[in-house]
Amino acid sequence: MKVTIRITGEALSAYIPKKDLEEPIISVANEDLWGGSILLRNGWRLALPHLPQDTRLPVTVEANMRRH
Repeated sequence: MKVTIRITGEALSAYIPKKDLEEPIISVANEDLWGGSILLRNGWRLALPHLPQDTRLPVTVEANMRRH
């Protein structure tokens, strides 16, 4: 699914256009963010693709839903 990772205020958030849903990112499983997974406040865990660490936000990527 397409996900836009952006900074909202001082926190990261994920916007999912297909669901018209924006949720704060509450934890990052990989210190580098890219290539790891993120946990959204609603409980969804999304796997992000590998991108260069200097990738500027906001960025839209193809993420995969992970089951707990």
